[in-house]
Amino acid sequence: MITDLKGLRERYAAPNQRALAKQLDHLDIHCRRFVELSPFVVIASDGGEMRLDASPRGGDPGFVKVHDEHCLLIPDAQGNNLLDTLSNILATGKVGLLFLVPGFDETLRINGTARLRDEPLYLDKFVAETKPPKLVIEVTVAEAFLHCGKSMMRSRLWSSEAQVERKLMPSMGQMLKDQIGSTAPAETQEEMVAQYIRNM
Repeated sequence: MITDLKGLRERYAAPNQRALAKQLDHLDIHCRRFVELSPFVVIASDGGEMRLDASPRGGDPGFVKVHDEHCLLIPDAQGNNLLDTLSNILATGKVGLLFLVPGFDETLRINGTARLRDEPLYLDKFVAETKPPKLVIEVTVAEAFLHCGKSMMRSRLWSSEAQVERKLMPSMGQMLKDQIGSTAPAETQEEMVAQYIRNM
């Protein structure tokens, strides 16, 4: 078992200079363009005391706005109201972002700090949304870098041949019924999708 950094490093070669040099402390032109093209980001957050969370967020390409080379604005779209990510941000302010663009094997990783903003200055940037957000997550960039495409290539995530038939698992309604022990009839997948659309 590996229990310390020395033991871990002994098992791997040192990172090459290019991998180290690509870690920026700001959003350059390529990072900014990647965010503008991305319809999907995962927000990882740390609430302390092992309260970790990774939450997917989606919208039209560019739904996350680049405020400047050090700042991103993420609208908080309607969700399940558990507020895990938002609670973690209040607790520690630490976040990590992973941006994906359909068809791109490369991803964009951003680490930094976040604050919750509800002032009109921030909310007004998203008034054109079908359902404007109650608040905006302001992320201050500490580290930004493009991640190589090897993991996406291994997964074949964008390949139509790799797509999994939805029927290989029960409907979301059935899985929820099983997990919470409900006696109500399970929603079909079609009913669940219709509910998703109504609540987007």
